[in-house]
Amino acid sequence: MELDFERCYRAVDSRDQRFDGCFYTAVRTTGIYCRPSCPAVTPKRENVTFHPSAAAAQRAGYRACRRCRPDAAPGSPEWDARADTVGRAMRLIGDGVVDREGVNGLATRLGYTERHLNRMLTAELGAGPLALARAQRAQTARILVETTDLAITDIAFASGFGSVRQFNDTMLEVYARSPGKLRETRPAAGGEPGVINLRLAYRAPLHAASLLEFLAARTLPGVDEVDGDTYRRGLSLPHGTGSVALRAGERWVHATLRLEDVRDLAPAVARCRRLFDLDADPEAVDGELGRDPALEGVVRKEPGVRVARAVDGFEMAVRAVVGQQVSVAGAQAALRRLLRGVSDANDVGDVAAVGPSPSPESSAASHTDPAAAVLAGFPSAQAIADLDDQAFGMPNARRATIRALAAAVASGTVDLNPGADRAEAVARLQEIPGIGPWTAGYVAMRAIGDPDVFLETDLAARRGAAALGLPDTPRALAEHAGNWRPWRSYALVRLWRSA
Repeated sequence: MELDFERCYRAVDSRDQRFDGCFYTAVRTTGIYCRPSCPAVTPKRENVTFHPSAAAAQRAGYRACRRCRPDAAPGSPEWDARADTVGRAMRLIGDGVVDREGVNGLATRLGYTERHLNRMLTAELGAGPLALARAQRAQTARILVETTDLAITDIAFASGFGSVRQFNDTMLEVYARSPGKLRETRPAAGGEPGVINLRLAYRAPLHAASLLEFLAARTLPGVDEVDGDTYRRGLSLPHGTGSVALRAGERWVHATLRLEDVRDLAPAVARCRRLFDLDADPEAVDGELGRDPALEGVVRKEPGVRVARAVDGFEMAVRAVVGQQVSVAGAQAALRRLLRGVSDANDVGDVAAVGPSPSPESSAASHTDPAAAVLAGFPSAQAIADLDDQAFGMPNARRATIRALAAAVASGTVDLNPGADRAEAVARLQEIPGIGPWTAGYVAMRAIGDPDVFLETDLAARRGAAALGLPDTPRALAEHAGNWRPWRSYALVRLWRSA
Protein backbone atom coordinates (compact mmCIF):
# COMPACT_ATOMS: atom_id res chain seq x y z
CA MET A 1 0.00 0.00 0.00
CA GLU A 2 1.35 3.42 -0.97
CA LEU A 3 1.09 6.01 1.80
CA ASP A 4 1.38 9.67 0.85
CA PHE A 5 4.08 11.08 3.14
CA GLU A 6 2.79 14.67 3.20
CA ARG A 7 -0.79 13.68 3.92
CA CYS A 8 0.26 11.29 6.66
CA TYR A 9 2.64 13.81 8.23
CA ARG A 10 -0.04 16.51 8.29
CA ALA A 11 -2.36 14.09 10.09
CA VAL A 12 0.36 13.35 12.66
CA ASP A 13 1.22 17.03 13.11
CA SER A 14 -2.45 17.87 13.78
CA ARG A 15 -2.97 14.70 15.90
CA ASP A 16 -6.00 13.84 13.79
CA GLN A 17 -7.88 10.95 15.43
CA ARG A 18 -9.71 10.15 12.18
CA PHE A 19 -6.55 8.47 10.88
CA ASP A 20 -6.00 6.20 13.89
CA GLY A 21 -5.86 2.65 12.55
CA CYS A 22 -5.45 3.81 8.94
CA PHE A 23 -1.65 3.97 9.24
CA TYR A 24 1.08 3.95 11.89
CA THR A 25 3.94 6.37 12.50
CA ALA A 26 7.40 4.89 13.19
CA VAL A 27 10.18 7.08 14.61
CA ARG A 28 13.75 5.97 13.82
CA THR A 29 15.39 7.81 16.72
CA THR A 30 13.22 6.18 19.39
CA GLY A 31 12.41 2.83 17.76
CA ILE A 32 8.75 3.38 18.60
CA TYR A 33 5.60 3.33 16.46
CA CYS A 34 2.49 5.35 17.35
CA ARG A 35 -1.01 6.11 16.20
CA PRO A 36 -1.38 9.46 14.33
CA SER A 37 -3.13 11.09 17.30
CA CYS A 38 -0.33 10.31 19.79
CA PRO A 39 0.02 13.30 22.17
CA ALA A 40 3.83 13.12 22.13
CA VAL A 41 5.90 15.84 20.45
CA THR A 42 5.64 15.59 16.66
CA PRO A 43 8.83 13.92 15.38
CA LYS A 44 11.00 15.53 12.72
CA ARG A 45 10.21 14.62 9.13
CA GLU A 46 13.60 13.00 8.51
CA ASN A 47 13.05 10.60 11.41
CA VAL A 48 9.62 9.36 10.36
CA THR A 49 8.35 6.46 8.27
CA PHE A 50 4.75 5.38 7.83
CA HIS A 51 3.38 1.83 7.82
CA PRO A 52 -0.04 0.51 6.75
CA SER A 53 -0.34 -1.87 9.73
CA ALA A 54 0.98 -2.40 13.23
CA ALA A 55 2.39 -5.72 12.03
CA ALA A 56 4.42 -3.92 9.34
CA ALA A 57 5.88 -1.55 11.94
CA GLN A 58 6.74 -4.47 14.21
CA ARG A 59 8.29 -6.32 11.31
CA ALA A 60 10.51 -3.27 10.68
CA GLY A 61 11.79 -3.51 14.26
CA TYR A 62 9.66 -0.92 16.05
CA ARG A 63 7.87 -1.41 19.37
CA ALA A 64 4.46 -0.06 20.35
CA CYS A 65 4.24 3.31 22.10
CA ARG A 66 3.15 2.85 25.69
CA ARG A 67 1.54 6.27 25.77
CA CYS A 68 -0.92 6.14 22.86
CA ARG A 69 -1.32 2.32 22.64
CA PRO A 70 -1.42 2.10 18.82
CA ASP A 71 -2.50 -1.54 18.98
CA ALA A 72 -5.78 -0.40 20.56
CA ALA A 73 -6.67 1.96 17.68
CA PRO A 74 -9.86 1.30 15.70
CA GLY A 75 -9.40 -0.87 12.66
CA SER A 76 -8.92 0.63 9.23
CA PRO A 77 -12.26 1.46 7.57
CA GLU A 78 -10.72 0.26 4.32
CA TRP A 79 -10.57 -3.36 5.45
CA ASP A 80 -14.05 -3.11 6.92
CA ALA A 81 -15.53 -1.95 3.60
CA ARG A 82 -13.48 -3.68 0.91
CA ALA A 83 -14.90 -6.80 -0.69
CA ASP A 84 -11.68 -8.01 -2.33
CA THR A 85 -9.43 -10.84 -1.12
CA VAL A 86 -7.26 -8.65 1.11
CA GLY A 87 -10.28 -7.09 2.82
CA ARG A 88 -11.82 -10.52 3.38
CA ALA A 89 -8.50 -11.83 4.72
CA MET A 90 -8.22 -8.98 7.21
CA ARG A 91 -11.71 -9.63 8.54
CA LEU A 92 -10.99 -13.34 8.91
CA ILE A 93 -7.67 -12.70 10.65
CA GLY A 94 -9.47 -10.36 13.03
CA ASP A 95 -11.94 -13.15 13.78
CA GLY A 96 -9.05 -15.43 14.80
CA VAL A 97 -9.07 -17.82 11.82
CA VAL A 98 -5.25 -17.99 11.62
CA ASP A 99 -5.03 -18.90 15.31
CA ARG A 100 -7.63 -21.65 14.93
CA GLU A 101 -6.94 -22.99 11.43
CA GLY A 102 -3.48 -21.69 10.54
CA VAL A 103 -2.45 -19.83 7.40
CA ASN A 104 -3.43 -22.86 5.32
CA GLY A 105 -6.98 -22.66 6.69
CA LEU A 106 -7.15 -18.95 5.87
CA ALA A 107 -5.83 -19.53 2.34
CA THR A 108 -8.30 -22.39 1.77
CA ARG A 109 -11.23 -20.22 2.81
CA LEU A 110 -10.14 -17.54 0.36
CA GLY A 111 -9.34 -19.94 -2.49
CA TYR A 112 -5.62 -19.12 -2.86
CA THR A 113 -2.33 -20.80 -2.09
CA GLU A 114 -0.51 -19.75 1.08
CA ARG A 115 2.32 -18.31 -0.99
CA HIS A 116 0.10 -16.12 -3.14
CA LEU A 117 -1.93 -14.95 -0.14
CA ASN A 118 1.28 -13.98 1.65
CA ARG A 119 2.36 -11.98 -1.41
CA MET A 120 -0.94 -10.11 -1.59
CA LEU A 121 -1.04 -9.21 2.10
CA THR A 122 2.62 -8.18 2.18
CA ALA A 123 2.13 -5.93 -0.82
CA GLU A 124 -0.90 -4.23 0.73
CA LEU A 125 -0.01 -4.23 4.44
CA GLY A 126 3.72 -4.72 4.67
CA ALA A 127 3.30 -8.04 6.51
CA GLY A 128 2.00 -11.53 5.82
CA PRO A 129 -0.85 -13.35 7.57
CA LEU A 130 1.36 -14.82 10.29
CA ALA A 131 2.77 -11.41 11.23
CA LEU A 132 -0.70 -9.86 11.20
CA ALA A 133 -2.05 -12.63 13.42
CA ARG A 134 0.98 -12.29 15.71
CA ALA A 135 0.28 -8.58 16.19
CA GLN A 136 -3.30 -9.42 17.14
CA ARG A 137 -2.13 -12.10 19.59
CA ALA A 138 0.12 -9.56 21.28
CA GLN A 139 -2.78 -7.16 21.73
CA THR A 140 -5.02 -9.92 23.09
CA ALA A 141 -2.29 -10.97 25.51
CA ARG A 142 -1.77 -7.40 26.74
CA ILE A 143 -5.49 -7.03 27.46
CA LEU A 144 -5.53 -10.28 29.42
CA VAL A 145 -2.35 -9.41 31.34
CA GLU A 146 -3.69 -6.00 32.35
CA THR A 147 -7.36 -6.77 32.99
CA THR A 148 -7.47 -10.31 34.44
CA ASP A 149 -5.81 -12.34 37.18
CA LEU A 150 -5.14 -15.28 34.88
CA ALA A 151 -1.74 -16.92 35.24
CA ILE A 152 0.80 -15.72 32.67
CA THR A 153 1.15 -19.26 31.31
CA ASP A 154 -2.61 -19.51 30.77
CA ILE A 155 -2.60 -16.16 28.99
CA ALA A 156 0.13 -17.32 26.62
CA PHE A 157 -1.94 -20.19 25.27
CA ALA A 158 -5.28 -18.34 25.52
CA SER A 159 -3.83 -15.63 23.25
CA GLY A 160 -2.93 -18.15 20.56
CA PHE A 161 0.82 -18.50 21.14
CA GLY A 162 2.36 -21.93 20.62
CA SER A 163 4.70 -21.73 23.62
CA VAL A 164 5.43 -19.57 26.64
CA ARG A 165 8.85 -18.72 25.21
CA GLN A 166 7.29 -17.44 21.97
CA PHE A 167 4.83 -15.44 24.05
CA ASN A 168 7.53 -13.82 26.19
CA ASP A 169 9.72 -13.02 23.18
CA THR A 170 6.84 -11.40 21.31
CA MET A 171 5.75 -9.27 24.27
CA LEU A 172 9.32 -8.06 24.80
CA GLU A 173 9.66 -7.24 21.12
CA VAL A 174 6.32 -5.44 20.77
CA TYR A 175 6.04 -3.68 24.14
CA ALA A 176 9.65 -3.70 25.43
CA ARG A 177 8.24 -5.22 28.63
CA SER A 178 7.91 -8.76 29.84
CA PRO A 179 4.37 -9.90 30.68
CA GLY A 180 5.24 -9.72 34.37
CA LYS A 181 6.41 -6.11 34.04
CA LEU A 182 3.26 -5.17 32.15
CA ARG A 183 1.18 -6.54 34.99
CA GLU A 184 3.25 -4.61 37.55
CA THR A 185 2.80 -1.29 35.80
CA ARG A 186 -0.93 -1.82 35.27
CA PRO A 187 -2.13 -4.26 37.92
CA ALA A 188 -5.26 -6.23 37.22
CA ALA A 189 -8.39 -5.12 39.01
CA GLY A 190 -8.95 -8.55 40.48
CA GLY A 191 -12.59 -8.67 39.44
CA GLU A 192 -14.99 -11.48 38.74
CA PRO A 193 -13.45 -14.62 37.18
CA GLY A 194 -14.19 -14.94 33.48
CA VAL A 195 -15.08 -11.24 33.14
CA ILE A 196 -13.01 -8.89 31.00
CA ASN A 197 -13.62 -5.13 30.91
CA LEU A 198 -12.17 -3.22 27.98
CA ARG A 199 -12.67 -0.15 25.83
CA LEU A 200 -13.35 -0.38 22.10
CA ALA A 201 -12.08 2.70 20.26
CA TYR A 202 -14.04 4.26 17.42
CA ARG A 203 -13.83 7.26 15.11
CA ALA A 204 -16.10 10.05 16.28
CA PRO A 205 -18.87 10.87 15.92
CA LEU A 206 -20.94 7.87 16.95
CA HIS A 207 -24.72 8.23 17.08
CA ALA A 208 -25.24 5.57 19.74
CA ALA A 209 -28.94 6.32 20.21
CA SER A 210 -29.76 5.20 16.67
CA LEU A 211 -27.95 1.88 17.20
CA LEU A 212 -29.76 1.21 20.49
CA GLU A 213 -33.14 2.17 19.05
CA PHE A 214 -32.67 -0.12 16.08
CA LEU A 215 -31.51 -3.06 18.21
CA ALA A 216 -34.11 -2.48 20.94
CA ALA A 217 -36.95 -2.91 18.43
CA ARG A 218 -35.52 -6.31 17.44
CA THR A 219 -34.42 -7.93 20.70
CA LEU A 220 -35.23 -11.57 21.42
CA PRO A 221 -35.77 -12.84 24.98
CA GLY A 222 -32.83 -15.00 26.01
CA VAL A 223 -30.62 -13.72 23.16
CA ASP A 224 -30.30 -9.94 23.54
CA GLU A 225 -31.75 -6.99 25.41
CA VAL A 226 -31.44 -3.21 25.75
CA ASP A 227 -31.42 -1.72 29.23
CA GLY A 228 -31.17 2.06 29.20
CA ASP A 229 -27.93 2.95 27.45
CA THR A 230 -26.58 -0.62 27.50
CA TYR A 231 -26.99 -3.40 24.96
CA ARG A 232 -26.45 -6.97 26.14
CA ARG A 233 -26.43 -10.19 24.16
CA GLY A 234 -25.30 -13.79 24.22
CA LEU A 235 -22.46 -14.97 22.02
CA SER A 236 -21.72 -18.28 20.34
CA LEU A 237 -17.93 -18.37 19.95
CA PRO A 238 -15.43 -20.86 18.49
CA HIS A 239 -14.44 -22.37 21.87
CA GLY A 240 -17.62 -21.91 23.89
CA THR A 241 -20.29 -19.40 24.78
CA GLY A 242 -20.20 -15.95 26.28
CA SER A 243 -22.09 -12.71 26.70
CA VAL A 244 -21.30 -9.02 26.36
CA ALA A 245 -22.64 -5.71 27.64
CA LEU A 246 -21.86 -2.69 25.43
CA ARG A 247 -22.24 0.93 26.49
CA ALA A 248 -21.11 3.85 24.35
CA GLY A 249 -18.88 6.51 25.89
CA GLU A 250 -17.36 9.70 24.55
CA ARG A 251 -14.33 8.09 22.88
CA TRP A 252 -14.86 4.38 23.49
CA VAL A 253 -17.56 1.77 23.71
CA HIS A 254 -17.18 0.15 27.11
CA ALA A 255 -17.46 -3.63 26.84
CA THR A 256 -17.92 -6.17 29.62
CA LEU A 257 -17.26 -9.65 28.28
CA ARG A 258 -18.06 -12.88 30.09
CA LEU A 259 -16.28 -15.73 28.33
CA GLU A 260 -16.45 -19.42 28.93
CA ASP A 261 -12.98 -19.70 27.35
CA VAL A 262 -10.58 -16.73 27.19
CA ARG A 263 -9.22 -18.03 23.86
CA ASP A 264 -12.37 -16.43 22.44
CA LEU A 265 -11.37 -12.89 23.41
CA ALA A 266 -10.11 -11.83 19.95
CA PRO A 267 -13.13 -13.16 18.00
CA ALA A 268 -15.51 -11.75 20.64
CA VAL A 269 -13.94 -8.30 20.33
CA ALA A 270 -14.02 -8.49 16.52
CA ARG A 271 -17.72 -9.40 16.56
CA CYS A 272 -18.60 -6.63 19.00
CA ARG A 273 -16.76 -4.08 16.87
CA ARG A 274 -18.60 -5.38 13.81
CA LEU A 275 -21.99 -5.29 15.59
CA PHE A 276 -21.65 -1.57 16.41
CA ASP A 277 -19.82 -0.79 13.13
CA LEU A 278 -16.95 0.74 15.10
CA ASP A 279 -14.37 0.66 12.30
CA ALA A 280 -16.44 2.90 10.02
CA ASP A 281 -15.26 6.35 8.97
CA PRO A 282 -18.35 8.49 9.74
CA GLU A 283 -16.86 11.68 8.32
CA ALA A 284 -16.32 10.03 4.94
CA VAL A 285 -19.82 8.52 4.96
CA ASP A 286 -21.61 11.65 6.17
CA GLY A 287 -19.56 13.83 3.86
CA GLU A 288 -20.75 11.88 0.83
CA LEU A 289 -24.40 11.57 1.92
CA GLY A 290 -24.53 15.20 3.04
CA ARG A 291 -23.92 16.35 -0.53
CA ASP A 292 -27.49 15.33 -1.34
CA PRO A 293 -29.80 18.23 -0.39
CA ALA A 294 -32.47 15.73 0.69
CA LEU A 295 -30.15 14.12 3.25
CA GLU A 296 -28.15 17.19 4.24
CA GLY A 297 -30.50 18.11 7.11
CA VAL A 298 -30.71 14.66 8.71
CA VAL A 299 -26.95 14.15 8.39
CA ARG A 300 -26.29 17.48 10.09
CA LYS A 301 -28.87 16.71 12.81
CA GLU A 302 -27.63 13.17 13.51
CA PRO A 303 -23.94 12.80 12.60
CA GLY A 304 -22.30 9.40 12.90
CA VAL A 305 -25.27 7.10 12.28
CA ARG A 306 -23.93 3.56 11.81
CA VAL A 307 -25.30 0.32 10.35
CA ALA A 308 -26.14 -2.16 13.10
CA ARG A 309 -24.48 -5.34 11.87
CA ALA A 310 -24.38 -8.82 13.39
CA VAL A 311 -22.33 -11.17 15.54
CA ASP A 312 -23.83 -14.24 13.85
CA GLY A 313 -24.48 -14.38 10.11
CA PHE A 314 -26.91 -17.29 10.33
CA GLU A 315 -28.94 -15.54 13.03
CA MET A 316 -29.24 -12.48 10.83
CA ALA A 317 -30.30 -14.57 7.84
CA VAL A 318 -33.05 -16.26 9.87
CA ARG A 319 -34.23 -12.88 11.14
CA ALA A 320 -34.34 -11.60 7.55
CA VAL A 321 -36.38 -14.57 6.29
CA VAL A 322 -38.84 -14.35 9.16
CA GLY A 323 -39.16 -10.60 8.60
CA GLN A 324 -40.21 -10.90 4.96
CA GLN A 325 -43.37 -8.87 4.28
CA VAL A 326 -44.28 -8.53 7.96
CA SER A 327 -43.83 -5.77 10.51
CA VAL A 328 -40.90 -5.73 12.92
CA ALA A 329 -43.29 -6.69 15.76
CA GLY A 330 -44.70 -9.58 13.74
CA ALA A 331 -41.23 -10.85 12.93
CA GLN A 332 -40.22 -10.73 16.59
CA ALA A 333 -43.29 -12.74 17.59
CA ALA A 334 -42.47 -15.41 14.98
CA LEU A 335 -38.83 -15.57 16.13
CA ARG A 336 -39.92 -15.99 19.74
CA ARG A 337 -42.09 -18.92 18.70
CA LEU A 338 -39.12 -20.43 16.85
CA LEU A 339 -36.87 -20.11 19.90
CA ARG A 340 -39.56 -21.72 22.07
CA GLY A 341 -39.68 -24.54 19.54
CA VAL A 342 -35.90 -25.00 19.84
CA SER A 343 -36.14 -25.00 23.63
CA ASP A 344 -38.99 -27.52 23.63
CA ALA A 345 -37.17 -29.76 21.17
CA ASN A 346 -34.13 -29.81 23.45
CA ASP A 347 -36.21 -30.02 26.64
CA VAL A 348 -34.56 -26.92 28.12
CA GLY A 349 -35.80 -23.59 29.41
CA ASP A 350 -33.77 -21.35 27.10
CA VAL A 351 -31.73 -21.40 23.92
CA ALA A 352 -28.39 -21.90 25.64
CA ALA A 353 -28.51 -25.67 25.28
CA VAL A 354 -28.30 -25.56 21.51
CA GLY A 355 -25.19 -23.40 21.34
CA PRO A 356 -21.63 -24.75 21.17
CA SER A 357 -20.66 -27.21 23.88
CA PRO A 358 -18.38 -25.83 26.61
CA SER A 359 -14.72 -26.35 25.80
CA PRO A 360 -12.98 -28.96 28.00
CA GLU A 361 -9.95 -26.65 27.96
CA SER A 362 -11.87 -23.68 29.34
CA SER A 363 -9.65 -21.66 31.64
CA ALA A 364 -12.25 -19.22 32.90
CA ALA A 365 -15.02 -19.73 35.39
CA SER A 366 -18.65 -19.90 34.36
CA HIS A 367 -21.00 -16.93 34.67
CA THR A 368 -21.66 -15.62 38.13
CA ASP A 369 -23.87 -12.67 37.18
CA PRO A 370 -27.49 -13.93 37.04
CA ALA A 371 -28.49 -11.15 34.63
CA ALA A 372 -25.80 -12.17 32.18
CA ALA A 373 -26.30 -15.90 32.54
CA VAL A 374 -29.78 -15.85 30.98
CA LEU A 375 -28.45 -14.64 27.64
CA ALA A 376 -27.18 -17.16 25.12
CA GLY A 377 -26.16 -17.16 21.50
CA PHE A 378 -28.69 -17.84 18.76
CA PRO A 379 -29.23 -21.55 17.98
CA SER A 380 -26.79 -23.05 15.49
CA ALA A 381 -27.73 -23.81 11.90
CA GLN A 382 -27.58 -27.55 12.58
CA ALA A 383 -29.91 -27.19 15.58
CA ILE A 384 -32.50 -25.38 13.43
CA ALA A 385 -32.11 -27.85 10.55
CA ASP A 386 -32.82 -30.77 12.92
CA LEU A 387 -36.10 -29.35 14.29
CA ASP A 388 -39.41 -31.09 13.74
CA ASP A 389 -42.01 -29.27 11.66
CA GLN A 390 -44.20 -28.41 14.65
CA ALA A 391 -41.34 -26.54 16.34
CA PHE A 392 -41.40 -23.76 13.74
CA GLY A 393 -44.86 -22.32 14.34
CA MET A 394 -45.05 -20.56 10.95
CA PRO A 395 -46.44 -21.16 7.43
CA ASN A 396 -45.12 -24.17 5.52
CA ALA A 397 -43.33 -22.12 2.85
CA ARG A 398 -41.49 -20.01 5.44
CA ARG A 399 -40.56 -23.12 7.40
CA ALA A 400 -39.18 -24.79 4.27
CA THR A 401 -37.06 -21.71 3.49
CA ILE A 402 -35.57 -21.58 6.98
CA ARG A 403 -34.88 -25.30 6.96
CA ALA A 404 -33.15 -25.06 3.56
CA LEU A 405 -31.15 -22.05 4.74
CA ALA A 406 -30.05 -23.86 7.90
CA ALA A 407 -28.99 -26.93 5.93
CA ALA A 408 -27.02 -24.80 3.45
CA VAL A 409 -25.18 -22.92 6.21
CA ALA A 410 -24.52 -26.07 8.23
CA SER A 411 -23.05 -27.81 5.17
CA GLY A 412 -20.93 -24.81 4.18
CA THR A 413 -22.76 -24.28 0.89
CA VAL A 414 -23.66 -20.77 2.05
CA ASP A 415 -20.97 -18.78 3.86
CA LEU A 416 -22.26 -15.88 5.97
CA ASN A 417 -19.06 -15.10 7.86
CA PRO A 418 -17.52 -11.61 7.63
CA GLY A 419 -14.82 -12.90 5.29
CA ALA A 420 -17.31 -14.38 2.82
CA ASP A 421 -17.31 -13.35 -0.82
CA ARG A 422 -20.24 -10.93 -0.82
CA ALA A 423 -21.36 -11.46 -4.41
CA GLU A 424 -21.15 -15.24 -4.08
CA ALA A 425 -23.03 -15.23 -0.77
CA VAL A 426 -25.88 -13.18 -2.26
CA ALA A 427 -26.06 -15.48 -5.30
CA ARG A 428 -26.10 -18.62 -3.13
CA LEU A 429 -28.78 -17.19 -0.87
CA GLN A 430 -31.04 -16.43 -3.83
CA GLU A 431 -30.75 -20.03 -4.99
CA ILE A 432 -32.74 -21.03 -1.89
CA PRO A 433 -36.49 -21.05 -2.60
CA GLY A 434 -38.16 -18.24 -0.69
CA ILE A 435 -35.14 -15.93 -0.59
CA GLY A 436 -35.23 -13.04 -3.01
CA PRO A 437 -33.23 -9.85 -3.60
CA TRP A 438 -34.59 -8.01 -0.52
CA THR A 439 -33.68 -10.79 1.91
CA ALA A 440 -30.28 -11.48 0.33
CA GLY A 441 -29.47 -7.76 0.30
CA TYR A 442 -30.49 -7.31 3.94
CA VAL A 443 -28.24 -10.22 4.93
CA ALA A 444 -25.36 -8.82 2.86
CA MET A 445 -25.71 -5.47 4.60
CA ARG A 446 -26.01 -6.64 8.20
CA ALA A 447 -24.34 -10.06 8.31
CA ILE A 448 -21.55 -9.75 5.73
CA GLY A 449 -21.02 -6.01 6.19
CA ASP A 450 -21.54 -4.70 2.65
CA PRO A 451 -21.61 -0.88 2.96
CA ASP A 452 -23.27 -0.37 -0.43
CA VAL A 453 -26.59 -2.24 -0.30
CA PHE A 454 -29.86 -0.55 -1.20
CA LEU A 455 -33.33 -2.09 -0.84
CA GLU A 456 -35.48 0.04 -3.10
CA THR A 457 -38.58 -2.15 -2.62
CA ASP A 458 -38.45 -1.84 1.18
CA LEU A 459 -41.65 -0.18 2.38
CA ALA A 460 -40.01 1.72 5.26
CA ALA A 461 -37.29 3.01 2.93
CA ARG A 462 -39.90 4.29 0.49
CA ARG A 463 -41.83 5.99 3.30
CA GLY A 464 -38.62 7.60 4.53
CA ALA A 465 -37.82 8.76 1.01
CA ALA A 466 -41.25 10.35 0.68
CA ALA A 467 -40.81 12.10 4.03
CA LEU A 468 -37.55 13.62 2.77
CA GLY A 469 -39.01 14.70 -0.58
CA LEU A 470 -37.29 11.95 -2.56
CA PRO A 471 -38.95 9.75 -5.20
CA ASP A 472 -40.71 6.83 -3.52
CA THR A 473 -41.27 4.41 -6.39
CA PRO A 474 -38.74 1.56 -6.42
CA ARG A 475 -37.25 2.30 -9.83
CA ALA A 476 -36.91 6.07 -9.31
CA LEU A 477 -35.60 5.63 -5.76
CA ALA A 478 -33.00 3.10 -6.89
CA GLU A 479 -31.86 5.47 -9.62
CA HIS A 480 -31.50 8.35 -7.15
CA ALA A 481 -29.67 6.08 -4.67
CA GLY A 482 -26.87 5.73 -7.21
CA ASN A 483 -25.74 9.18 -6.00
CA TRP A 484 -25.02 7.67 -2.56
CA ARG A 485 -22.48 5.08 -3.68
CA PRO A 486 -20.44 3.55 -2.07
CA TRP A 487 -22.41 4.18 1.16
CA ARG A 488 -25.96 3.20 0.20
CA SER A 489 -26.34 0.97 3.28
CA TYR A 490 -25.87 4.05 5.47
CA ALA A 491 -28.31 6.03 3.34
CA LEU A 492 -30.84 3.22 3.79
CA VAL A 493 -30.56 3.54 7.59
CA ARG A 494 -31.15 7.28 7.21
CA LEU A 495 -34.34 6.59 5.24
CA TRP A 496 -35.54 4.11 7.84
CA ARG A 497 -35.02 6.69 10.57
CA SER A 498 -36.99 9.23 8.54
CA ALA A 499 -39.92 6.89 7.84
